[in-house]
Amino acid sequence: MRRYVCLPAETVTQAAFSLVPVQDDHIESIRIWRNEQIDVLRQATPIEKEQQVAYFQNNIWPSMEEAQPRNILLSFLENERPIGYGGLVHIAWEHQRAEVSFLVNTPLARDVPAYDARFGIFLELLKRVAFHQLGFRKLCTETYAFRDNTIRVLEASGFVLEGRLLDHVLVNGKPVTSLMHGCHADGH
Repeated sequence: MRRYVCLPAETVTQAAFSLVPVQDDHIESIRIWRNEQIDVLRQATPIEKEQQVAYFQNNIWPSMEEAQPRNILLSFLENERPIGYGGLVHIAWEHQRAEVSFLVNTPLARDVPAYDARFGIFLELLKRVAFHQLGFRKLCTETYAFRDNTIRVLEASGFVLEGRLLDHVLVNGKPVTSLMHGCHADGH
């Protein structure tokens, strides 16, 4: 099993759900989910199978051996089966801060009540990794303003709206505002 040397525990669990480092047999599902949900990601073009393998071989797998990797990618499991992934990205170790990344399989993403429940659990597990295992002081997110249910779950999970970037990105050729949320360890 691949693991990050910077994480004291390789698995964080709550009931039937757990976070584990992304494994080789998870990356094709992740690629498919990313391509199917490209409109909610900061991804310009679909990812080819070879690109996905190369990205993990050249970036993620080697970074697992680093004391302070730039990104920590974790698979989100339900009953030991991957249903999504995410983690801590754009990590600023010197500021004890990271951005939250999260994506679930496409059918689950379309089932709003199921998505909301699982996203809330994912955030609680990720806060345990960030605040308790790594000693970070802050997590932040950037969410497109049209993602109402995602914003609702973030705020219910202790993330506070910190700013708006008006017409920040183009989604399907239309300007979209990004909302910036933050969650502090002392408020967790």
